[in-house]
Amino acid sequence: MEEKMMQVRNDHPRRSQKRRRKRFPWGDIVATLLVVAICAYVFLSFGEKTPDEETPVRGTSAPTTTQAQDNALADLLAENTQPTASDIDWNLVLVNYENAIPENYEINLVEVAGGEKVDERIYDPLMEMLEAAKEGNWDQLPMVVSGYRTQAKQQKLFQDKVAKYQSEGHSKSEAEELAKQWVAVPGYSEHQAGLAVDINGATYDLYFWLQENSYKYGFIFRYPGSKTEITGVAEEVWHYRYVGVEAATEMYEKGLCLEEYLAERQGEA
Repeated sequence: MEEKMMQVRNDHPRRSQKRRRKRFPWGDIVATLLVVAICAYVFLSFGEKTPDEETPVRGTSAPTTTQAQDNALADLLAENTQPTASDIDWNLVLVNYENAIPENYEINLVEVAGGEKVDERIYDPLMEMLEAAKEGNWDQLPMVVSGYRTQAKQQKLFQDKVAKYQSEGHSKSEAEELAKQWVAVPGYSEHQAGLAVDINGATYDLYFWLQENSYKYGFIFRYPGSKTEITGVAEEVWHYRYVGVEAATEMYEKGLCLEEYLAERQGEA
């Protein structure tokens, strides 16, 4: 029994040894190579890079340092040259008893029939409107009797109106308050912006035509009697202001004056 047991112990190691000699460690080698390949891939793909070696976005090339500086400068210039709201909305500048003509306000004037002048940007639509208005004016061309006004002219008009009320027995303060309802204080008149005109015709029917059609040409009936509390100006059927067709159409359809339109627009912003 012992001999058999010993024989078994002696033969077993030999058979195991023979089997080990026949095996070649392919699995270990493959595993090692796989680990090495993975490490190399990770190193090459995610290793530390310098700023110049940053991977560009697919479909684009990485900008050089000079290109990046040029792009930054271009962006800065673009920001500094973006038009302001007042530049974009020149036609909607608000001038009334609370809002003076903007500082350094500049316009280019052009003369209309009769000798009055207006901002050149409203000349074409104004002429188109006056030509169309002939059908409401006995086929006669309505006349612009007041367009652009200088500070000196506006000052004179206001002082003359104050003097008129004083001659009727009103005190100076009373006369000034009454005058403001008809003539804007110098610096607070739309006429000084070159965007407003006073129009006369051969018949009063002209004003009915203008009230119903001026918006088609970008003009609004600026001072209707129903809006006096808002505008601060008594009704002036002859006074028309250019705001552009889009704004004029909306104001006409909604029954808004310029102050109401701008307030509504600001609320939506």
